[in-house]
Amino acid sequence: MRFKIILLVILCISISSCKKASETKVLYLGHTLPQTHPVHKGIIEFKKALELKSNGTLKVKVFPDGQLGSERETLELLQIGSVAATKVSAATLSNFVPEYNVLGIPYLFRNKEHQFSVLEGKVGKTILEKGSKFWLRGLCYYDAGSRSFYTSKKAIRTPEDLKGLKIRVQNNQMAINMVNSMGGAATPLAYGELYAAIQQGVVDGAENNPPSFVSSNHYEISKYYTLDQHSSVPDVLLIGTKFWNKLSEQEKVWVQAAADESAQAQKVFWRESVEASMKIVKDWGVEVIIPEKSLFAEESKNVVIEFVKKFPEMADIVNQIKK
Repeated sequence: MRFKIILLVILCISISSCKKASETKVLYLGHTLPQTHPVHKGIIEFKKALELKSNGTLKVKVFPDGQLGSERETLELLQIGSVAATKVSAATLSNFVPEYNVLGIPYLFRNKEHQFSVLEGKVGKTILEKGSKFWLRGLCYYDAGSRSFYTSKKAIRTPEDLKGLKIRVQNNQMAINMVNSMGGAATPLAYGELYAAIQQGVVDGAENNPPSFVSSNHYEISKYYTLDQHSSVPDVLLIGTKFWNKLSEQEKVWVQAAADESAQAQKVFWRESVEASMKIVKDWGVEVIIPEKSLFAEESKNVVIEFVKKFPEMADIVNQIKK
């Protein structure tokens, strides 16, 4: 049934595109987040900026809440040209473009300033461009904060506390290796199934940033939130090359400029959302734990070593980031 709905939406998009072809170019953008999420708000800023810069000749139609499918499904729609753009986690994107794996390395970034000096500098732009050969051109990065552990029955204060716990992770090898290296049992699971999985004890916990912890309502069934901030995987705004190549040079300039402006606005939305989310978490009665992060970083060192061994071509990117 879901597949039929996606096909119907794509058909409507195609028909609408044909009707408007002589007037405007419509950029259809699908993503999985709710409309209250700070990343969605950043996408709306992209829409506003692009329509303003192009004087309405380029329009953006946004499909939030997973209307066009999962992140992986939406990426595949970009590749075949059925949808123009999307926003996905760099973790999901790493399954299509290997270089994005680097951004999931635990404790890679020293702080927020270091992270965005990398992402908005030469290294970050190079990684965005790497996706073009897979029909997925990166436009900009959105702040997705730092991921931390939350659990339903047992508090995590040190890596030792992770032993024996089943922790849901994204279906990404870096995340799986990281949790396993710290002593937990990494359990890839669809995000939409996670609330019930925690509630029923299928998994003991998960890991995510504060806005997602709240927007998913996982705080309702989790007693502990440990701010170990083990990874800072950004979100990425992408455009399919099949759509990009149909744009004029001026239109490409407008699209990139609108993306860059939206990225700066989204940082503010993110900061405000983290503050609001943490207040909700504390008011609900979740115990917020501030652990010694160096203990977790030490346990995950081998993840980086093994990654560079497996992908020696990535070593230069890692070294550039560290410098």
